[in-house]
Amino acid sequence: MSSHRVVALGGGHGLAASLAALRLVCDRITAVVTVADDGGSSGRLRQEFGVLPPGDLRMALAALCDNTAWGQKWSDVLQHRFSGEGPLGGHALGNLLILALWDLDPDPVAGLDLVGRLLNARGRVLPMAAVPLEIRAQVALDPSRPDAVMTVTGQHNVASTGGLVKSIALEPASPPCREETLQAIADADCVILGPGSWFTSVLPHLLVPQLLAALQRTRARRVLTLNLEMHTDETIGFSASGHIDSLAQHAPGLRLDAVLADPSVVREDPGLAQAVHRIGAELIVATVAGRDPGHHDLLRLAAAYRDLLLTP
Repeated sequence: MSSHRVVALGGGHGLAASLAALRLVCDRITAVVTVADDGGSSGRLRQEFGVLPPGDLRMALAALCDNTAWGQKWSDVLQHRFSGEGPLGGHALGNLLILALWDLDPDPVAGLDLVGRLLNARGRVLPMAAVPLEIRAQVALDPSRPDAVMTVTGQHNVASTGGLVKSIALEPASPPCREETLQAIADADCVILGPGSWFTSVLPHLLVPQLLAALQRTRARRVLTLNLEMHTDETIGFSASGHIDSLAQHAPGLRLDAVLADPSVVREDPGLAQAVHRIGAELIVATVAGRDPGHHDLLRLAAAYRDLLLTP
């Protein structure tokens, strides 16, 4: 196991995959999780109680759980989702547990730390910002009229827009960050951004001014893990190099050190190496794809992360 201090930024299934892979190679992990979800169980709890959306935080905790019978059982409990059409229908038990802890103690980090102790989590989970966020995207819905854009509001709507996303912004534009989050980035040896939904889980981190400044100041090695599928509902028409260029557009002062990409992604985009070079990074090509299309193989991803951590 590596002794490196690693911070992983993202949200949803992409961050969960990154954390599950990192857990195999190091045990000093901090997850920094987006707090813009407004759909499903998280959206309902956020609207009713005015709290941070707990769903992505819950998934990160479950991904970091200790690989023992105790940890796996509590991970299953945390992820259990109630069925039916009643008031509990659709809610994940872990969301309700986190909400209960926040109701007892308004400090959200204290509640997340307590759940981490219950799971014997190999790492810590922190929110990207101290308040719930709203994503607003400028989207061209008609490919024949790229200049005719409309504003799409909300994480759920942006994720399923089906149009060409030109840019995104956050509301509030300058949300406060937790000191624990900023300190984790300052102390890190490696910071990993992605994989995950590009405009709703990955790029939002770079739009929080305090977080972006911390990423620019840190001495950590800054790594972007590219997705395996470029064309999703929110990235229609994007190539891999298009993802890199949109990162530079939204955070023009940020330089990365490495971009990790599967060979299949590199083969489909001859311009990727040049795009990576434009943000000051080295393109690292490693087989990380799994058998299921669009999903990373955790052992392969863990091996790639191990090599990144061990490379001077």
